[in-house]
Amino acid sequence: MRLTTKGRFAVTAMIDLALRQNNGPVTLAAISQRQQISLSYLEQLFGKLRRHELVESTRGPGGGYTLGRKAADITVADIIVSVDEPIDATQCGGKENCLGEAGRCMTHELWAALNQRMVEFLDSVTLQKLVDEQIAKGVRIEDKPAVRRAISTTPVVKPIRVNAPNSVFALGNAFAKS
Repeated sequence: MRLTTKGRFAVTAMIDLALRQNNGPVTLAAISQRQQISLSYLEQLFGKLRRHELVESTRGPGGGYTLGRKAADITVADIIVSVDEPIDATQCGGKENCLGEAGRCMTHELWAALNQRMVEFLDSVTLQKLVDEQIAKGVRIEDKPAVRRAISTTPVVKPIRVNAPNSVFALGNAFAKS
């Protein structure tokens, strides 16, 4: 089995979210910055996590993501499976046609047993356990959410109101009245 970046990034982002959600919804931009994961990639992953009800989204100012269930009720296997990461070491993808029409390869049972053990292991590790490990390692979590800045740092200038005719007809009427 080869765990791709999809599965690793999903687990990493979920740990980050679980660590920080007590301060309110966590933005993907903040996770992206802290974990050095592309924002567009996180958006794809969190779309899948949301469809599997592992996270919930809140729209608008102050919005972001929170866990859909308690961290103790989410396993690493849940996360990996929700982002379509295959947990399979067999050459045939579990279809038992490793050798095509000839059937299974000689090591099919070995890899199938490994699959079973991997799933059992990943299903035994909860998100809460991973969060607790990070806290034990001394990961710092901000007490207050980051101050949100306006989109622009330049002040908004109101346009000057000009009292002038806005068409040829209005210009003609202005001269006719004077």
